[in-house]
Amino acid sequence: MHRILLIAKRDYLATVRTKAFVISLVVAPVLFGGGSLFVGVFLSKPETGNRRIAVIDHTGVAAQAVVRVARERNERELFDKKTGTQVTSRYDFELVEPDDANPGAQRLALSDRVRRRDLFAFIEIRRDTVHPGKDAAAGRVAYYTNSPGLDEVRRWLADSINEGIRRVRLAELGVDASHFDEISAYVPMVRMDLISRDQKTGRIQPARRNSELSSVAAPLTLVLLLGMIVMLGAAPMLSSVTEDKTQRVVEMLLGMATPMDLMSGKVLAAIGVSLTSSAFYVVGGTVTLQGMGMAGLVPFGLLPWFYVYLVAEVTMLCALAAGLGAACSTPQEAGNLTTLLISPVIVSYFFMMPVLRQPNSGVATAMSLLPPCTPVLMLLRQAMPGGVPPWQPWVGLVGVLSFTAAAAWLAGRIFRVAILLQGKPPKLTDLVRWAVRG
Repeated sequence: MHRILLIAKRDYLATVRTKAFVISLVVAPVLFGGGSLFVGVFLSKPETGNRRIAVIDHTGVAAQAVVRVARERNERELFDKKTGTQVTSRYDFELVEPDDANPGAQRLALSDRVRRRDLFAFIEIRRDTVHPGKDAAAGRVAYYTNSPGLDEVRRWLADSINEGIRRVRLAELGVDASHFDEISAYVPMVRMDLISRDQKTGRIQPARRNSELSSVAAPLTLVLLLGMIVMLGAAPMLSSVTEDKTQRVVEMLLGMATPMDLMSGKVLAAIGVSLTSSAFYVVGGTVTLQGMGMAGLVPFGLLPWFYVYLVAEVTMLCALAAGLGAACSTPQEAGNLTTLLISPVIVSYFFMMPVLRQPNSGVATAMSLLPPCTPVLMLLRQAMPGGVPPWQPWVGLVGVLSFTAAAAWLAGRIFRVAILLQGKPPKLTDLVRWAVRG
């Protein structure tokens, strides 16, 4: 154990004393947080130019109502009521008489105008839109555009089209037009926290207003921080082991310790570096939020789970990195394996959005109990409002610890054989044979 601690101390000090480590403590949150800030600033400055929409109406009655609703809505939303600045685009509409003799040529002509940017888009209201009957597809409105990415105009137009069609139907039923706004008025739904009782006084606490953003901000921050620290802690292990191997440093170290001691020391050093980084971020984030009067957003109850998952994930990935790094002959080979090494974290991120939408669904539960994905996805589910059943984190933890122990044991067998091999890099079959047979 003394030899393991000496090796861990050597690698830990060699890492934290470097300028690169100190700079990464500052650069990493700037890159992760700065990117989110940039997206927020970008989204806060919407497009405010004019957009011309052509409307082909086969019903003969719907277009006028749709355009009227869209124009009224555009005038209401065009300027910020407090500052008076324009916050959205101005929509202009052009009514086009339908060409029933040659509809394809008409659509092509309008499409060419969209390509020339004479139009932003055009919509076509079908003959059965007002009265689709049982076949809802017969009443669909076609929206033609070449707008790239997430098209907010489509959503905006859809609301206006539906409101206009509702007005046409109400008019056909004989409803006075003066009642249209009252009948179709939007009723907002406010998100609230659950009612609770004060444990000291016994009084029922009133619910507070809650937003979807605030409910996912803390969980997302926590799992992104976990993934960032794991990747920054595990990825350098590949190149570090390979460099020690190529520079014959391990040959000197093996004179005082066994290969398993050497690998254990390196993994322990990586855990220490990760804990140092996480302490810096957790303390800094807590102090910052407290200074902003938002200390309630810090999930203090989940910090023990955060550190347990962090240690387990770093141990697993660093052990694998040591085994893979020992099998590499050059730092370039080690660099090529970085993506493979951090793939458990990347794959977990792919499932974050489905988990955020349905944190207690069968897929979310199954993926969070899958050992490589448990640290990220289980922590995300625990941090969501409502949490998870009490048994799931413990079952997930047993799976993670078992998987980590197995991965470290297999990586240790590869490390023991490959660390002194020079020349031609081993094949995949060689790595499997060393892991199985030793």
